[in-house]
Amino acid sequence: MELSSSFIHLPTPNNCSSSSSFSPFPIQTHTKPHKFANPRWRNLRIFAVAVDPQQELPKNSPQRLLKELAERKRATSPKKKVPPKRFILRPPLDDKRLAQRFLNSPQLSLKSFPLLSSCLPSTRLNNADKTWMDEYLLEAKQALGYPLEPSDERFGDDNPAKQFDTLLYLAFQHPVCERSKARHVRSGHTRLMFLGQYVLEMAFAEYFLQRYPRESPAPLRERVYGLIGKKLLPSWIKAASFQNLVFPYDDMDKLKRKEREPPAKSVFWALFGAIYLCFGMPEVYRVLFEVFGMDPEAEDCQPNLRRQLEDVDYVSVEFEGKKLSWQDVAAYKPPEDALFAHPRLFRACVPPGMHRFRGNVWDYESRPQVMQALGYPLAMKDRIPDITKARNIELGLGLQLCFLHPSKHKFEHPRFCYERLEYVGQKIQDLVMAEKLLMKHLDAPGLWLQERHRRILMNKFCGRYLRDKRLHRFIIYSEQVQDAYEYNRRLRNPATTAVQQALHGLAYTVYGKPDVRRLMFEVFDFEQIQPKPV
Repeated sequence: MELSSSFIHLPTPNNCSSSSSFSPFPIQTHTKPHKFANPRWRNLRIFAVAVDPQQELPKNSPQRLLKELAERKRATSPKKKVPPKRFILRPPLDDKRLAQRFLNSPQLSLKSFPLLSSCLPSTRLNNADKTWMDEYLLEAKQALGYPLEPSDERFGDDNPAKQFDTLLYLAFQHPVCERSKARHVRSGHTRLMFLGQYVLEMAFAEYFLQRYPRESPAPLRERVYGLIGKKLLPSWIKAASFQNLVFPYDDMDKLKRKEREPPAKSVFWALFGAIYLCFGMPEVYRVLFEVFGMDPEAEDCQPNLRRQLEDVDYVSVEFEGKKLSWQDVAAYKPPEDALFAHPRLFRACVPPGMHRFRGNVWDYESRPQVMQALGYPLAMKDRIPDITKARNIELGLGLQLCFLHPSKHKFEHPRFCYERLEYVGQKIQDLVMAEKLLMKHLDAPGLWLQERHRRILMNKFCGRYLRDKRLHRFIIYSEQVQDAYEYNRRLRNPATTAVQQALHGLAYTVYGKPDVRRLMFEVFDFEQIQPKPV
């Protein structure tokens, strides 16, 4: 079969103009011709036409129609969306402007309160911030039980409570509200929220360890979760009449759970971060149990029923036969000649029966090496020399308890292990690291600090720091567990992490928070910034 065309009489190439040209393009077909095919179509020639691109195409030309269609599509196609301003990279500030920005920041205004100063907004509050404070701040202060007059007029420069109005304003600006679009407000709120969560954990750990001196940490954690779990925080916000401040345009009861819980959690944590910075831990207890009305004996926050090991050992006299209230914990001040920075918390974690281990093999062989590695005992100025001697004896017993694995004596004597010291140590190391990160990174938002905090204090790192000091060799296991752990490092890792945290708990109860900082950043070097010996 052959190709056919209706053009029979075609002009020769010599008759064509210069604007177009015809080139002969013969096509030979190798198919067998059909018997009914016209013989005059057999030697047909097809000519290709080349058109000058500068010459305008005829109106009915397919090429012109396609070209117009492409131009129309290009003109009517939607423009690409411009990214929001916060994602557009800006040129960095020069050194002079950057230094001026930091020097004018309220975060560098309080030299005597570095932690409080680091949680202030990065720039001064503007008119929109002051408008919110004039409209809603009195309602918040009245609900919390504070005087209505401005805090900067009531307190002097040497009192951290002078900044309470500013921090209280930041505490209510959760990420969903309108004012959180401002960078200084959003960053200030998230930094308070970051600190407040560890303040709450530490407050409840101290309170429940002293209120329930015989319980293990597992039921204590369940009690804490039953009081301040994220599912319960909206109900506490409503109990304190804060729902109009947190949700000014919505009915909190009609909101979905995912819309109700995150703002309530954010405001609740940030609120206690602000109270802790301005008034300290006693005021945290007052707001928890008076303003929010928390009841540790409520049925909702009781721990799950479990098989309890019989505790045949004594507790300290002040815990015998009574449960301490939050007023006892908040108002407690150690006497002038106290052995420890937190004597009652020490006696709640170290049972009196530990004196039976005094003078054993570990006390003679391992204790001096452990104390030398940790830099104990610290130099203290005591009025009576016997106080120093008694403190060092109790410190040695506490160190032995820190290295006492539960497999050794727990089934006969449930409190003769490091579990309670580990519980308080974990909370105090979280709080100390949070304070350090806030003071170190002044311009960092709370979410970035949270991720940094989590990566530094991972359990595997805590145990590794203890192993770097070669202190894991002094952990006291039972014979059966010792054989299982001897050649299995993964089984030993949780124990080394627990001992590390128990050492922080002992340091807090004996010498206070400064010694926890010394252990974390000087002895164990948690941030890994010190040069390593070659």
